[in-house]
Amino acid sequence: MKVLTKRLYDKFLFNFLANDRDNAAAIMEAGSGYVVPGIVSDKFESIEAAAEKVAELKSVTELVSIGLGGGGDTTNWKKVLDIAVASIPGHINQPFETSPYAKGYLEGKNIPKQLVNALVQPTGEVGTIKMANSGKFIRVEDFIEIAVALGIESIKMMPIKGTQHLEELIYLTKIAAKRGIRGIEPAGGIDASNIKDIIAGVKDIDIELFMPHIFGSTIDKETEATIPSKVREIISEVKGAL
Repeated sequence: MKVLTKRLYDKFLFNFLANDRDNAAAIMEAGSGYVVPGIVSDKFESIEAAAEKVAELKSVTELVSIGLGGGGDTTNWKKVLDIAVASIPGHINQPFETSPYAKGYLEGKNIPKQLVNALVQPTGEVGTIKMANSGKFIRVEDFIEIAVALGIESIKMMPIKGTQHLEELIYLTKIAAKRGIRGIEPAGGIDASNIKDIIAGVKDIDIELFMPHIFGSTIDKETEATIPSKVREIISEVKGAL
C-alpha cells in the first residue's frame, strides 16, 4: 500500500534518502508521512538502474526526489533529467541555470507535471545569493524576478551549513513567498540539533512548501540506509518548533 505524502501544517516536507523499498516505507512511517524519499544520481552507473530504483521506491510512496549527488554537483544535471524521463519521480533537483530547460524538456516529452527546483548557494551576506554554476553573486530580489519570469517554482539553497546561513535562508524565503514562488528547499548540515531553529525561522512565512533535505546526519554509514529513529527525532523537533 502506498503512503500518500502530506505536508506538516500544510507547509513542511522532509527529503531523506532511501536505499530500497523497505527503507522508504520505514522512513515514511517514522516521519508520519511528511517525507519524500529520494535517491542521488551519482550513486548509479546507469540511467536504467536509477530508474529501476525510483520505481521500487514508488511502490510505497507517490513521490520520489532525484538529487544531483556529490554535494550538489551541478554537472549531474543531465543525468538527473534522463532519470526523470525514464522514471517520472515527481521531484527533481537542478542548478538554477538548467532548471527552466529541464522543466520545458519534461513538458515537451509529455511527462506528467514534475516539481523542478533551482539550486543556488548562500554567500554569507543576507540579501544576495550565488549562482551554482557561474559563481556570480546576485541580489535576491533580482534573482527572484528572473526566477518568476522563467517559471521556476521552487528554489533550493545549498549548502546552508546548519544554521550558519539561516538569516540568508529566511530572507530568501520571505522574498520568494512575496513573489509567488511555491517552494524553498534548504540543504547542507541539517540535523536534529538545528532543524528546530530552521523551522522556527520560517514558520510564519506564507509559502506553500518548505522542504529541508536531510542526508548525512541520518544515514547509516555501513548500510547507506536512512535510520528511521533519526527521522522520528527530527520530526519531533520540528513539531516542537511549531
